[in-house]
Amino acid sequence: MEYTIKKLSALAGISTRTLRYYDEIGILKPARINSSGYRIYGGKEIDILQQILFYKELGVNLDSIKKIITSPDFDETKALKQHYNELLARRQQLDALIHNVEKTIFNKGGKIKMSDKEKFEGFKKKLVEDNEKEFGKEIREKYGEETVKESNERFMNMTEEQYKELQDLGNEVLETLKEAYKEGNPAGELGQKAAELHKKWITFCWGNYNAEAHANLTQMYVDDERFRAHYDKEQPGCAEFLRDAVKIYTEKIR
Repeated sequence: MEYTIKKLSALAGISTRTLRYYDEIGILKPARINSSGYRIYGGKEIDILQQILFYKELGVNLDSIKKIITSPDFDETKALKQHYNELLARRQQLDALIHNVEKTIFNKGGKIKMSDKEKFEGFKKKLVEDNEKEFGKEIREKYGEETVKESNERFMNMTEEQYKELQDLGNEVLETLKEAYKEGNPAGELGQKAAELHKKWITFCWGNYNAEAHANLTQMYVDDERFRAHYDKEQPGCAEFLRDAVKIYTEKIR
């Protein structure tokens, strides 16, 4: 079956302007232009548009989508399975939050008694699942399944006060690191304070401390662009500075 741009717009729930833009940037070309000058789309284009909309829904930008779907290695069936798994994960996150809101409503109405810990379970579960989605493979390869499992369980069992303490400590690490970077000396007082605070932060997360693992972790911050972006967000170079400060710190205490 074939569709004009107007019919495809109505079918997919997007504007004709968007479809024209997709044509302009080369991410979705019509199958042909008819004798009246109208864009005509066929089954192949329908499938491509579906993939574009799936990726957009999952937060992928158009430049990245174009690279993915125009790659010679692109496997549509594999991509659909990936979309399916990611949407299931998103549904689980939403279900947890919905359940949390429902319990809170009943708690406010006096129908149930909700603990402070329960009030934050949905949010904490979402954070764990988001972290798993983005970094799960890397941290499991580096630290093992059991270590990651214990860390996730520790996080989920945190009280509201402990969770706030962890957030405050994480912010203090970033602020101290930024000031230490300006000083420019990883071995200096501020540089070593940043390393000490980072040690406290990972110990809070892990439940124990290992100097070698600490040093390896900060090296991963440098090697992995996602971690690097987090530490370099306000001041480029902070990820490498933290790695150097931690290397000096851990060599002293080993």
